[in-house]
This record gives sequence, structure tokens and C-alpha cells, in this order.
Amino acid sequence: MSNHQASTKTNYTIPIAIIAGLFSIFGFVTWINGALIPFMKTLNDLTEAQSYMVASASYISFVVMALPSSYIIGKIGYKKGMSLGLSIMAIGALLFIPAAEAQTYWLFLTAIFIQGTGMTLCQTAANPYITIIGPIESGAKRMALMGIANKSAGALGSLVFGALLLSGIDEVKEKIGTVSAAEKEQLLATMADSVITPYIVMAVVLFIFAVLIRKAPLPEVEAAAEAEDELKPDETTKTSIFQFPHLWLGVLTLFVYVGAEVIAGDSIIAYGLSLGIPAADAKFFTLFTLSAMVVTYALGVFLIPKYLKQDTALKISAILGIVFSICILSTTGFTSVLFVASLGIANALVWPAIWPLTLNGLGKFTKTASALLIMAIAGGAVILPLYGKLVDSGKHKLMTSGVQEAEAIATASTNSYWILIPCYAMILFFAIWGHKIKNWTKS
Repeated sequence: MSNHQASTKTNYTIPIAIIAGLFSIFGFVTWINGALIPFMKTLNDLTEAQSYMVASASYISFVVMALPSSYIIGKIGYKKGMSLGLSIMAIGALLFIPAAEAQTYWLFLTAIFIQGTGMTLCQTAANPYITIIGPIESGAKRMALMGIANKSAGALGSLVFGALLLSGIDEVKEKIGTVSAAEKEQLLATMADSVITPYIVMAVVLFIFAVLIRKAPLPEVEAAAEAEDELKPDETTKTSIFQFPHLWLGVLTLFVYVGAEVIAGDSIIAYGLSLGIPAADAKFFTLFTLSAMVVTYALGVFLIPKYLKQDTALKISAILGIVFSICILSTTGFTSVLFVASLGIANALVWPAIWPLTLNGLGKFTKTASALLIMAIAGGAVILPLYGKLVDSGKHKLMTSGVQEAEAIATASTNSYWILIPCYAMILFFAIWGHKIKNWTKS
């Protein structure tokens, strides 16, 4: 083991760089949802809750596909699993073409779901791979590096797709109410066509990466063997995944965290628009959130584990999340938008810290545990539409009490961010106590 450990740094620089490339792809594809949500809302005349189903279609695939993905990776290995996942993502991108031609909401959701399925397969392979490719105590450091790649590409994706999909959306929304049915149809057809070229390019790039990953020098690391060497004698007696309470608490924590992260990144453009901020400015807001995350990730790479332990980073993140959430509720206008973006600082180190804290000491159960953690990404499918439902019901209540529609949606959008506070409270619990509960009883 010592020889292997000694050579870890030299052996694994190239694989880590390759996996970082993969995380860049995840980021690019995931964070274009911020632009897709207001785009689809206008194109298909959706409610707030319906528009947030755009993100849900992607995140729900993680529930459906995580355990099958774990089984597939067990059969074909990490590398082939990542390559297959990228190919499925490319097929999903191509499905955007008939969806745009038909301007059909459910067809768009199907395309997003297929992309999510491919991403689930990639993530189920890539996350445990990067966690166990070196010492567990520096797992959060490697995860933070992946986060920089992921969110930098996400920032680029939100900028590119924000420019492509949201340019002129304010004018389109104004015209739709006043033009004839035929002109409206023409306006929406032109708008729908704007997604075709970007998704063709995306499909080509994904197929190329699928081939490159297949040929890349990625060593197969065996999760069970790696982790079992680290086991304490009393932990080898565990016979079931249900005997690890800290794993289940970790899964619940990741579930609420992904919900909070998705609200911060995917609702911020729509939130800006609801406050009356022009689309020309609002299209940059996801970039604000992601930039805050990238800066904090860089701090994490520098500080963990030398100056900052993984659980301490998690505690600080959770406290900041609660503070920033209260600030969103207490402010209005652009200031409030900036506090939503600041959640990027609170969110950055949560994912990198939860993975190693949850997978620590799981031995042969590592692959199944990883699949469960990937399933927890479904928090994004549940908590974001829940926010949308709160906005819809809040707006309806305010309008029935005589408030103008524009003011009602702005107020309801701000007030509904209270949903973030219980999410960060759960993260704080896991950071302080949850990850230490290794047995169901104290005996």
C-alpha cells in the first residue's frame, strides 16, 4: 500500500485532468438550465412551477438511473461507463432538434431527461473515482478542483446560452400579447429555432469526448479494495448498507444541498426578471452565482486539508447559507439578487465535503453508497419546483388581495426563498454531528 500511496501524485495527474474535463462537460450542460427556464416559460406559456420542471427533468433522472448506472459500471468499469454516459448525453442533445421543430413542452423535457440519464452514468462513475483515487482526507481538495472545472464551464454555458436564447426575449413577451395568432406563431417558431444550432454543436462535442474518454489513460481503481485497506477492525463486521447511519444522513444532506444549489443557480435569472430587471442584464445572473462558487472552490483547494478540515468547511458553509438566506428575505431589488448569487460562496464546499465524509469507512459498500449519493441529486428535481409552487401560490394570494401582478410576483419570488433555511440547517446538523454517527446505537 505504501508504494502505491507514494506514487499516487505522479500516477494520477493525467487521470485527474481528464476527469476535470468531464466535470467541465457536466457543468456546461447543467447550468444552461438557468437560461432554458425563462426561455421555455415564454415559448410554451408556462407557470413558474411548470417552468422549473425543466430543471426537474434533468435531476429526476438521477433517481431513476443511479442504481442501474452503478450496476452498469460494476459490469463495464469506470472508463467505459463514462464513455457510454457521454454518448447518451449526445443523443439527448440531438432530440432538442425535433423538440424545437414541434415546440412541444414534453418533448423538450424528454430530451433533457435523456441528457440527465447520460450524466447520471458519468457522475456515478466520476464522483467516487475522484474521491478514492488518492487519500480520503484530501478527497474534498480533489472534489474542489473538479468544482472549479464544473462551475467555470457552467458559467461559460450560462453566458453562451443566455446570449443565444434570451436575447430579445423581453420584446417577444411584449409582442405576444398584441399580435395576431399567425404572427405569434411565427415569433415563437423563430424563438424555438434558436436552440437548434447550439444543440447540434453540443451533440458533436459530446460524441468526440465519448471517443476520447474511451481511449484515455484512466487506470481502473477498485473502490472496495481501496477503501477496505482504510477500514478500522471494528468496521469490517458490517454486512449491510443499512448499518451505516452516517451514509443515510449524508444522502439526505446531499438531497437538500442540491436543492439549495439549484435554487441559487437556476432561479436567479427568473428572479431578476420577476423584479423587473431587463433580460439583457438578468441573463448574467447565473454567472454571478457560479463565479462566487469558483472563487470559493479555489480557496478550498488551497486550504483543505492543510489549514481547514472537511467538516469545518461544511460548518462554515451551512452557517453562511442561513445568513445569506435571511439577507435575501430582508432585502429587495438588485441587492436581493446579489444575496442569491452569494449563496454560491455558501454552496461551493458542501458537495466536496459531503462525499468524503459520507464514503469514509464504507469499504466494499462504496459503489452502492456512491449510487445512493448520486440519487440524492434528485433534490434539485423536488426543491426547485417546490420553490416555484410557493411563488405561484404567494402571487395568487397577493393578487386576490388587490396587489398588482408585477408587484405580486416580485414579492412572492423574494418571500419564497425561506425554503432555503431548513436546507442549510440540515447541512449544519450533518457537519456537526451527522457524519460522526457510525452506529445506530451508542453501545
